[in-house]
Amino acid sequence: MSTTRSTRTDVPTSAEPPQAPPRAGRRRSLDESPARSFTRGFFVKLVLMALVDAIGVYVVLAAWAEGSFGILWAMVALLAAANWIYFSRRTVPLKYIFPGLAFLLVFQIFVVLYTGFVAFTNYGDGHNSTKSDAIEALLIQNERRVEGSDSYPLTVLDAGGELAFAIVDDDGDVRVGQAQEPLRAVEDAEVDGDTVTAVPGYEVLSRQGVLERQQDVTTLRVPVSADPGDGSIRTQDARTGFVYTSVLEYDESADTMTDVTTGTVYRPNDEGLFEAEDGTTLNVGWRVLVGFDNFTTAFGDPRYAGPFVKILAWTFAFAVLSVLTTFLLGLFLAIVFNDERVKGRRIYRTLMILPYAIPGFLAALLWSGLLNRRFGFVNDVLLGGAEIPWLTDPWLAKLSVLGVNLWLGFPYMFLICTGALQSIPKDVNEAAEIDGAGGLTTWRYITMPLLLVATAPLLISSFAFNFNNFNLIYMLTKGGPRFTDASVPLGDTDILISMVYSISGVDGTAPKNYGLASALAIVIFVIVATVSALAFRQTRKLEEMS
Repeated sequence: MSTTRSTRTDVPTSAEPPQAPPRAGRRRSLDESPARSFTRGFFVKLVLMALVDAIGVYVVLAAWAEGSFGILWAMVALLAAANWIYFSRRTVPLKYIFPGLAFLLVFQIFVVLYTGFVAFTNYGDGHNSTKSDAIEALLIQNERRVEGSDSYPLTVLDAGGELAFAIVDDDGDVRVGQAQEPLRAVEDAEVDGDTVTAVPGYEVLSRQGVLERQQDVTTLRVPVSADPGDGSIRTQDARTGFVYTSVLEYDESADTMTDVTTGTVYRPNDEGLFEAEDGTTLNVGWRVLVGFDNFTTAFGDPRYAGPFVKILAWTFAFAVLSVLTTFLLGLFLAIVFNDERVKGRRIYRTLMILPYAIPGFLAALLWSGLLNRRFGFVNDVLLGGAEIPWLTDPWLAKLSVLGVNLWLGFPYMFLICTGALQSIPKDVNEAAEIDGAGGLTTWRYITMPLLLVATAPLLISSFAFNFNNFNLIYMLTKGGPRFTDASVPLGDTDILISMVYSISGVDGTAPKNYGLASALAIVIFVIVATVSALAFRQTRKLEEMS
């Protein structure tokens, strides 16, 4: 008996395994021509990146001119990363997160690191720049008129808003210079006798123009040549120029500054100043690292230590009381207007958030006028002309700050408490009622814990915000009333951040001391970070309990 075996016609006859068909996506990417990839979106991206690169190149050139090589290389790195990310097909996720990372690096990480660096330096008045800049400033500031030197007929010129001097030298040549450009000979200038009357490219300043810019004219110094030792041309009457040279002489090899009139030799010390053997110093210094001196000053110098303790205590009290009062008032209003029996709840809720719609700094400035002792609406109208010192008495000023902050802050707490109450499932309360729990018991053991779970992180952020609520303090009281027993411009309503602002000297009320201000800013950061970490730890425990 014979059997017939069937054969499969679809079995490959060769030894090679069957090839899988290419994927559609793979075929499209291989077949796609470069010309087809130049879509409208590509050209929009090209224009936007060209704009970003142009701004970046400007920053690079500005950093190069200022000698800020750290900023220069950081910008180069950001530009290289941006171009690689946005012109590469392999970095799609980075296209979305790179702008945020770049802003985080520039406005957060860099600021924190630079503040930390400044905190360990003597950066401030008299120590604003590098040693070379300090030497140049000393030579300029100590210039005196050379005895017996010739005088030159002088004309004041204007070059696009920049002042310049034109003189006729001893050889009869016209020479023109500006603050950053030494005197140089010019051609085609017009001279009437020994006075320059016209210079190509410049405008001769009239007598009225000189009077309007008299301060600029008398302080202008034009270098005689590229050598600082040759001195500069200055004038007091805008008609006659004299040669001024510095009474100080810097010896680069010995790194000393010598007063040529007295022979006193000044040498650099560890504090960034030129110091003589008798301890006297020159008034311009440079930035140097001083270690923990700023922190020692903050906590050990009586000028700052006493006010610091008072301000630290008030800062904690202000932050805690602000969070507590705004939360309790906001919670109370949220409970009231969350009750379905209240008619017109939507209208009331809208009215409650109106203070939140006004910018905080503008509202604080408005309340500063309302609480004015003599002309404020509160005293003059509501209290019948009383002169209550709301902002000038230490305790009333603190009460006013808390009251205004309550008015500004309760709408925010009202909103988050309303949302938290509405997010609690109704069946939870119904189950509690079935179990025989009363309204107060349900609120204490069910509603309040669930409410705190939702609002605790926001309360922590509110504490951090009020701990640094500079706008309210500055716009309402400017930190006043001032301490009567302190030698620094600090007051009873100052908080730590406003203390930093005052000590920095930005407002002109005190000498600039950026190093000490940065050290205090680091202290604030440590305090807020510690309190926030402890609070978040307690919040996690609350979540576990609920």
